[in-house]
Amino acid sequence: MRIEWKEQSPRKIQKFAGADFPSDNPDLEDLLTSGDVDYIAEIFQTPLTGSYNWDYKVQDDRIKKLYDLGKQLNWDPEVDIDWDRPWPEEQRMPELMNLHTYQPYLDLDEAGRKEFWLHMNAWSLSQFLHGEQGALLVASQLCSCAPTLNAKLYAGSQTFDEARHVEVFNKYLQKRIGLMYPINTHLKSIIDKILTDARWDMKFIGMQIVIEGLALSAFNTTRETTPDPVLKDVVYLVIRDEARHVTFGVNYLEEFVKTLSDEEREERAQFAYEACVVSRERLVATDVFQHFGWDVEATRKQVLEGFVMSTFRNLLFQRVIPNLKRIGLLTDKIRPKFEELGMLEFENAATDGDIDWAALERPLDTREAQSYEQSMVENFHALQDEEARKAS
Repeated sequence: MRIEWKEQSPRKIQKFAGADFPSDNPDLEDLLTSGDVDYIAEIFQTPLTGSYNWDYKVQDDRIKKLYDLGKQLNWDPEVDIDWDRPWPEEQRMPELMNLHTYQPYLDLDEAGRKEFWLHMNAWSLSQFLHGEQGALLVASQLCSCAPTLNAKLYAGSQTFDEARHVEVFNKYLQKRIGLMYPINTHLKSIIDKILTDARWDMKFIGMQIVIEGLALSAFNTTRETTPDPVLKDVVYLVIRDEARHVTFGVNYLEEFVKTLSDEEREERAQFAYEACVVSRERLVATDVFQHFGWDVEATRKQVLEGFVMSTFRNLLFQRVIPNLKRIGLLTDKIRPKFEELGMLEFENAATDGDIDWAALERPLDTREAQSYEQSMVENFHALQDEEARKAS
């Protein structure tokens, strides 16, 4: 086994042969699957302090019940997903990214546009994959540093969930798409901060509340908008796990944050805010724009100024903001900063602290994913129509 150790993550696109929907571009650089090494790994250093728990008390509470659900609702990517279904008719919606009037996109021929949307799909799903590896590493750290036995057991259950998520997104990208993009630099910076912070509660806040909360919203959007039945099944099953993870974070942190001093609470509120700011930037596929030779900053501005993208970026925080408020991190000092971002409209939405046990306990059924109405697309079009009416 040959391993090449890196100080930074490689920045080139990978291409995989034999995918169901492979790229037509023969010029992609295949850095990470070359014959030079078997594995490429990046080093990170952490001052993690672990803890034993010697009383072995497992309280019969919400955390224990969530752990039990994790044991009962395990699924297997090789068994519970039919990978052999054909690709459906492709759906392209350039208006959703404000590209329908953008000249570099209009200059592409039909083959170029097909290639562009394949790359956009590959980029988005690659970020899901990389984010899940980050969650896997953080969950494994929580097994050591979480202070109570209940939390350690749940973190062990979540670690297995995250390993399964890495497996399923990796397989989807290699089998269905054939391309894999490197991790977005903004996403990488958040995960690095969470992994290398010595405080266990910072890991909970960063991963369970911010990254997992955003991922849950993004997965739901993907499920509602993708035409691929295989991806619908993938995200349906992942969502089931992620809903438990976010609920665990809210319930576990709600009581702990109350024990912090005002200074400690403000420090954590600022950290959560900064993680949200960076997370908004990671939604823009600048690597794809660069690959196609477009002006990255001009394209970024074009996409962000679109009504749908600006709405979508904030909609992703509809779970994060009320959860931050519930655990006490939407403080008076930090509120104005979130207000400037336009996110406070979500603060009184339902939180993941009030557990819908019926939803979490229902049996796995991938058929549900296939019949799920594409409500997000309909909502987007309704919002666009409303904006057009206002403008006229």
